[in-house]
Amino acid sequence: MGNGLYIMCVTGTREKLQMAAMTAAVKAAAGDPVSVFLSMNALPFFIRGHSGTPAVEGDVGVLLGEKNVPPFKQLFSQAAELGEAKLLPCSMAMDILGVKQEHLDSDLGNATGLTRFLSEAENGQLLTF
Repeated sequence: MGNGLYIMCVTGTREKLQMAAMTAAVKAAAGDPVSVFLSMNALPFFIRGHSGTPAVEGDVGVLLGEKNVPPFKQLFSQAAELGEAKLLPCSMAMDILGVKQEHLDSDLGNATGLTRFLSEAENGQLLTF
């Protein structure tokens, strides 16, 4: 992909998941290529049937839950639908969690390793949430 936007999403907090999703959706809507690497505490939210809610860091996180803000999963899905956005689950996190590809939400791409993701991101902009 080269010079696109690369987002490493490793947190399980509402605010950071929301900001990562908003960033991905805006860039994808603008026609820019986006790759989102879902790992660590972010990945469980993309397992089919996961019913947990992300931890809240502060007042804004509480308000995100109370207001009619589109949820982060919806924004990530829109990013994939709107443009050239890829949602990539981390293969190591999948192994640790005992999750197979078929257990993940349908809009996620194939499992990817960190080495490959960073190699593809070499000439792009990298953000971590």
